[in-house]
Amino acid sequence: MSINFFETDCREPSRSNLLFGLCDDQNGKKAYTDALDKRRWIATVINKKKIAISFTAIDNCIIVQKEGTKDKESSCDGMLTFSDCLFLVELKKQGTGGWLPDAKKQLENTIRLLAASNNLKKYRYKKAYACNKKHPKFTVIEASEKKAFFERTNGFRIDVQAEIFIK
Repeated sequence: MSINFFETDCREPSRSNLLFGLCDDQNGKKAYTDALDKRRWIATVINKKKIAISFTAIDNCIIVQKEGTKDKESSCDGMLTFSDCLFLVELKKQGTGGWLPDAKKQLENTIRLLAASNNLKKYRYKKAYACNKKHPKFTVIEASEKKAFFERTNGFRIDVQAEIFIK
């Protein structure tokens, strides 16, 4: 089944704010952007050049079922797209435990689903962000782990932090 992740009602109108947040109330509803209430933000998008950026909610909005079942595929919360950039984002609010391996699995599965139905060649820069409100600072990932993720996902770089800088 082919699913277009780019032409969907789950895509918000683009925004060019200098600063805005990515939010997931974790109540079974889709993730969204917000420019007013920083308390809701799990990740902060820093857009110094005020580029028009589109956010598309994926989890709880673009529903992909596992083949042959009615079970829902695991997916990340959303994606940011602009010019030749595609950033996937998983938003967490967990203090401890296995949040990072879970986030990476969701990101990898979303990349698999996205690549199966959409041409990603126009995106020169592809990143996958694991963001956690309770661990907002950059988390070091071993170079070998980054390389393995890059190879498994056909060119997506993994980043673990709650600030997304648009260059």
